[in-house]
Amino acid sequence: MQKSDIGIIGMAVMGQNLALNVENKGFSVSVYNRTGSRTKKFIEERAKDKAITATYSLDDFVKSLKRPRKVLLMIKAGEAVDSFIEKLVPLLAEGDIIIDGGNSHFKDTERRYRKVKGKGLLYLGTGISGGEYGALFGPCIMPGGDIEAYSQLEDIFVKIAAHTEDGPCCSYLGPTSAGHYVKMVHNGIEYAVMQIIAESYHLMRNNLNMEIDEIQKVIQEWNSSELNSYLIEITEDILSKKDDFTGKPLVEMILDKAEQKGTGKWTSQSALDLGVPIPTITSAVDARILSSFKELRVSLSAKLKGETGEEKVEKESFLHHLKNACYASILLSYIQGMHLLFVASGEFGYSLNLSEVARIWKGGCIIRAKVLNLIKDVYTKYPNLSNLLLADEILNVLNERILSLRKVTIQAKKWGTPTLALSSSLNYYDSLRTTVLPANLIQAQRDYFGAHKYERIDKEGSFHTKWKNY
Repeated sequence: MQKSDIGIIGMAVMGQNLALNVENKGFSVSVYNRTGSRTKKFIEERAKDKAITATYSLDDFVKSLKRPRKVLLMIKAGEAVDSFIEKLVPLLAEGDIIIDGGNSHFKDTERRYRKVKGKGLLYLGTGISGGEYGALFGPCIMPGGDIEAYSQLEDIFVKIAAHTEDGPCCSYLGPTSAGHYVKMVHNGIEYAVMQIIAESYHLMRNNLNMEIDEIQKVIQEWNSSELNSYLIEITEDILSKKDDFTGKPLVEMILDKAEQKGTGKWTSQSALDLGVPIPTITSAVDARILSSFKELRVSLSAKLKGETGEEKVEKESFLHHLKNACYASILLSYIQGMHLLFVASGEFGYSLNLSEVARIWKGGCIIRAKVLNLIKDVYTKYPNLSNLLLADEILNVLNERILSLRKVTIQAKKWGTPTLALSSSLNYYDSLRTTVLPANLIQAQRDYFGAHKYERIDKEGSFHTKWKNY
């Protein structure tokens, strides 16, 4: 029997679409799913007459693959990945490759990498972004792990990935868990940008009293400007969709409780561990958590005192500032995420090429955006830049728009409208431009109650003061 170039385990929509994408690019594929009926349905319908082989046991699946065998796991992150690795390892031989294409936590990828390497196998922790559409027509692929394994997969990955004028949206990112770490931060930025857009929508709908159709036209104009991005684009589509049952805009019929799968939270947790400030990303996670307390919010809405939200502004002027504020806040979200990648790269030995990260994010992925052209170019010019705010090219863009961000956040506070992400972006900017912060008082407090010592501005060394005589 003719053996397949690659095998995919997991026949949910993402796995199916990747299999079809791979086959469409000229490679043969074997597929397996724990529930065989799903595999059978896929083969009889979507994969009919294609170079895709159905298998119904792991043993047959492995035997159907060319050596070195390439096994791509497209299954739910967590215990399921460990379970399949346990079952696969005895069936594979030295030099065979396991690829985890799910949203695994980078520390899990580190552990699995070491375990699989100890068995003589190769391992790639690979972030894949683009959703169901991207999987079928071209995702952004972020592999990390064994470079030898990547060299074996490169031809497939490059051909199935999205392509921009700068090339395929796929690149080997670094050893061990580099790929999944970059994907995690990608998702953290995704949380931030989604929240910024949502807050902008909320200000237009609730405070400017704009109808959904009018907001949709504003978003459409934004998408034809420097704000052009996938998330702005889909927001335009969402706002144009009518509810089949009521005829009203569908977005207004959706309950305001945002869910999450954890990758944004992981980004914030890792940033805290590494001591890197990413307040816009963290505030976006907080906003989702706050939204989940729907009953509490309804109960407190009549009890907590605040502004009425009725103060009038000149609409066109405010929309001008809101557009600039949205752009500045989104750019600051990318800045925070890239700073975290810079620090993590040194801490974990990834040696990330941040220009290359920005380049592959330009297509296929959820956070693809016009602003990534600027970010890529800056990192190409200054490859060792720790924070993008150190580049004049970035500062010039921000300084032209920061007044708008300030005006919008101040006005939102006058209205009593929550803007967690927009406000956090401004606080991040203001903190980094402030020469002296009130941390001196905090250090004095710490020394007072815990004898933690402090540094002085005029002398070297650590000092402790007896603040009160007992």
